[in-house]
Amino acid sequence: MKISYNWLKQFIKLPNNPEETGHLLTDLGLEVEGIHNFQSVKGGLQGIVTGHVLICEPHPNADRLQLCKVDIGNGEPLQIVCGAPNIGVGQKVPVATIGTTLYDEKGEAWEIKKGKIRGEESLGMVCSESELGLGSSHDGIMVLKDDLIPGTPVSEIFNIENDYVFEIGLTPNRSDAMSHWGVARDLKAGYQQQNLSLEIITPSVSAFNIDSRSFRIPINVEDSSLAPRYCGMTISGIKVIDSPKWLQNRLKAIGINPKNTIVDATNYVMHELGQPLHAFDADKISGNEIHVKTLKTGTKFITLDGVARELHEEDLMICDIEKPLCIAGVFGGLNSGVSQQTTKIFIESAYFNPVSIRKTAKRHGLNTDASFRFERGIDPNITGYALKRVALLIKEIAGGEITSDVEDLYSNKIEDFQVFLTFEKVNKLIGQNLAEETIKSILASLEIRVNNVTETGMGLTIPSYRVDVKREADVIEEILRVYGYNNIEFGTKFNASVSNSSKFEDYKLQNHIANQLVGQGFYETMANSLTTPVYEKLSEQVREENYVRMLNPLSQDLSVLRQSLLFSGLEAVSYNINRKRTDLKLFEFGKTYHQYESGRTENKHLSLFVSGNRFPEGWDTVSNPGNFFYLKGIIECIFERLGIDNTKTGAVKSDVFSEGLSISEGKSKLVEFGVVKKSVLKHFSITQEVLFADFNWDLIIETAKAKKPKFVAIPKFPSVRRDFALLLDSAIQYQEIENIALQTEKKLLKSVNLFDVYQGKNLPKGKKSYAVSFKFQDEHSTLTDKQIDKIMKKLQQRFEKELNAELR
Repeated sequence: MKISYNWLKQFIKLPNNPEETGHLLTDLGLEVEGIHNFQSVKGGLQGIVTGHVLICEPHPNADRLQLCKVDIGNGEPLQIVCGAPNIGVGQKVPVATIGTTLYDEKGEAWEIKKGKIRGEESLGMVCSESELGLGSSHDGIMVLKDDLIPGTPVSEIFNIENDYVFEIGLTPNRSDAMSHWGVARDLKAGYQQQNLSLEIITPSVSAFNIDSRSFRIPINVEDSSLAPRYCGMTISGIKVIDSPKWLQNRLKAIGINPKNTIVDATNYVMHELGQPLHAFDADKISGNEIHVKTLKTGTKFITLDGVARELHEEDLMICDIEKPLCIAGVFGGLNSGVSQQTTKIFIESAYFNPVSIRKTAKRHGLNTDASFRFERGIDPNITGYALKRVALLIKEIAGGEITSDVEDLYSNKIEDFQVFLTFEKVNKLIGQNLAEETIKSILASLEIRVNNVTETGMGLTIPSYRVDVKREADVIEEILRVYGYNNIEFGTKFNASVSNSSKFEDYKLQNHIANQLVGQGFYETMANSLTTPVYEKLSEQVREENYVRMLNPLSQDLSVLRQSLLFSGLEAVSYNINRKRTDLKLFEFGKTYHQYESGRTENKHLSLFVSGNRFPEGWDTVSNPGNFFYLKGIIECIFERLGIDNTKTGAVKSDVFSEGLSISEGKSKLVEFGVVKKSVLKHFSITQEVLFADFNWDLIIETAKAKKPKFVAIPKFPSVRRDFALLLDSAIQYQEIENIALQTEKKLLKSVNLFDVYQGKNLPKGKKSYAVSFKFQDEHSTLTDKQIDKIMKKLQQRFEKELNAELR
């Protein structure tokens, strides 16, 4: 939000410069993110001086150029080449001297330099209105008044406004500060804490009066819950022209392009007081009646931007007897707006239901200055005041007369809110004992009325414009921000409590595994839980009926909660690959959401993504892409870290994997992983292989809790390794070899490992060779060759019998 320093000074006499004022605003909770200078004419006409044309002769080398001598008051006339047809001897003209910076219509700077034009030296430039930014005329140079003294800075001749603009990062709850009046109120409270008593000067409407009652437009509000207050009146005989410069400069300073007297007046008062207003061309209101109501779903309406929109049955509309004119509180209609031909207007000033406006604005994808204020909640008690204020302003700048009474429909008055504040709670939350008089003083500066005071606290009335102050804690927050967070003293005593928590707490296990993955070269990602429903087309595991849908989505792409971490992760993979980061190892802890007949469920998952090379490119590293078995190793490391063993591996049936496995313990499937199908990757424009693992984190935690760590002493006796080179049928899996081996020797066989696979030349068709190592160890004695040979003989016999294996 942009706030003008000069505009603020119309409300309060600021004792500080803009920078100090910005610091105070930030301390008050209105964070100033930046302060920039505004000039009504860019550059402020610096370097532009008044010149007196002494000589004006034809250029010897050009038919359309003049060679002029111009006195700029420094004693030595300048020779300037000029091509304007209206330059003449005796004129007083604006001259841009050497080194002056001018700006073109796009705002781009260019510098006046010494140069030659057609062989003649030119030491400056005689300027036109458009070149100075003082108008749009390109017809010739600008001629100044004859009584000006040569050398007079042109910035002194024209009323160039210099202003400072605060960029305030307004939090959503501070709807009271969405205007210059609102910011001034906060500054008054802040300065009062500095023992500076300043008054707020509000625009006077004492001059408001009804000129005639010749043109009344009746108002009918069908549902007062959607429009609790609605005011309107007419003004006739207006002229829709350009606004005066002072008004244009105020709007330009805060980033608003001036339109005409009527639109500018409504915008001005909105940013001045915080009350959105809307002006209708009265001649376009059929039947001279206003009806505030909802219409049928599907009703067509063209807004000011020329877009034809379909209305929803809950959209509140401003209508005449025939048609809709405006989406209430959001956007005007194309066929009811003010134009150059408008002579009579109907002005509305209303308080609309914030929830209704928010839903309508989001539904149509509109975010206007009016909806920004209405949906956060404005002051319902200034609608009439703001209407009178804009009426007087329009009469001042556009003429006309007020031709109706102010119609004010306010059937159920919105009362100020009552809160009881206890001194004990104030001191407890702030952490410091504040004097009762200090609290009263701060509350008074915030226009919070103290109704009664007891030994324990005080009864308060909160003004209607503070829609965010409804609870005792809200009042304490107000006291604290005005008192000053920086003024709270630090205590010398620190109190803390130690809680007894399980080592299997979710966050603890999550941190352990996250640290391990980071140590293995992974990066953590955090994806939005909101996603697009189109992903249901990529997998049968994502079902349309199981989506948890948003009632009021920001967009169609963020309209449902995700059922899988796969697709949001692939979005991150695609994003990185498109930015030349092709070697990726990512992980995310996140939730999936599902809608079932029995209700909604949330499940926590850990997802892993591997794509590209395992390690960064280097002179001492060989390109080694991550593969299925690399991902399996990462998964096994996670299980080992959590103490999960006795798992079994099985094939996984999934339409997102071209090949994959699952790992379970008992009946609990802990993880599914594999190579993502190319058809799925194609949707994300990914051409390289992507491996994905999906852990059921809730089950992982439960499984880890059930495991009791056991102490195992380091063996005193050496282990023995023996190898087999087995010739097997191609269909035999390594898992079968491992299972047979561990069943054959349960006591001494500690591990089995496949360290080489060969298929191809010199082997019979349909055969493959596995090189398998076996590690034996006795915890009580040293193994002998006789013992080992006996075991190896048993293994050989079982492999030959059950797998039809041969030793090579």
